[in-house]
Amino acid sequence: MLTACINKEQPKTEEDMTTLHLTQEWDKVFPLSEKVNHQKVTFETQYGLTLAADLYTPKAAQGKLPAIAVSGPFGAVKEQCSGLYAMKMAERGFVALAFDPSYTGESSGEPRRTASPDINTEDFMAAVDFLSKLDQVDAEKIGIIGICGWGGIALNAAASDTRIKATVASTMYDMTRVSGNDYNDAFDNEQWRHRNRENLSKQRLADPKAMAGGVPDTVPPQAPNFVHDYYDYYKTPRGYHARSGNSNDGWRMIGTQAYANSRFLYYINEIRSAVLVMHGADAHSRYFGEAAYHYMVDGKAEGYKFTGAPNPTPENKQLLIIPDATHCDLYDGGYEEKAGKGQPKNMIPWDTLADFFKKNFTL
Repeated sequence: MLTACINKEQPKTEEDMTTLHLTQEWDKVFPLSEKVNHQKVTFETQYGLTLAADLYTPKAAQGKLPAIAVSGPFGAVKEQCSGLYAMKMAERGFVALAFDPSYTGESSGEPRRTASPDINTEDFMAAVDFLSKLDQVDAEKIGIIGICGWGGIALNAAASDTRIKATVASTMYDMTRVSGNDYNDAFDNEQWRHRNRENLSKQRLADPKAMAGGVPDTVPPQAPNFVHDYYDYYKTPRGYHARSGNSNDGWRMIGTQAYANSRFLYYINEIRSAVLVMHGADAHSRYFGEAAYHYMVDGKAEGYKFTGAPNPTPENKQLLIIPDATHCDLYDGGYEEKAGKGQPKNMIPWDTLADFFKKNFTL
């Protein structure tokens, strides 16, 4: 059902930053599993921002457990598919943390819905900090999952932080590539980028807080299929959430300006830890995941203007293509009918993801 917005609560003292809070209200777009416990948590990043998160733990678990931090999609909130991923991993024996990125959802930061390659990569590393300090977590067994735009950010975090022992990039976007080149690199030229830079530069003086808009309220029949898929997830009871930018007024027009002039996957060919790139065979975004995988393993790929050395540990890198799955099918598994109705398609191989983490946490 459609969820209502609850009051945003910001931590007021230093002690609040890492305090667990009992859940008072369930406002997720998926039901809580009977197999897990759920708590609200907050923690700080090295940029002084406070991130809000949902912590899922297996019921009756004993001893120190492996842990996973989850975020994404870009412009979504933890009450949507990142929370679902975290809950499903908790069902399978992990401590799992779904967090709102900086400037998003219930996390701190003004102005709202602003992005930064550095700050967003730090969000993942701060989540690893938080998990590492929990008594029930084995700090040597921590992984991350990034969904959609946060899949690329997860790869960047894995290239930066060696504490991350395993990474899943699900239905990923490379936000730097699409911000600089548009979809399918259709405007990968200096003239288009210059015009875009001029427009964004003018916008900073005209109205720096203006929003670009989320998924449109109506989608014309001739729109690309993936736009219809986004509408079906973000604007219907299937996935709508009141705090989600994608479900509502979107992102700041200048909010991704820094992404357009960055290429933050430059060093993913040096990731030594395990990585699983998962994409739908029918996803419009498949080229992001396949290119990132091949660059990560081979040091070169179509769409990458730079080349590097082959990965020193290619044996723990995997590309998993899900037959017949679209981009949004890997948000929640997909449904046979629109608006989350009909039979679930169950496109997300939860056990495969869990086995990937368990295998690579024991190496």
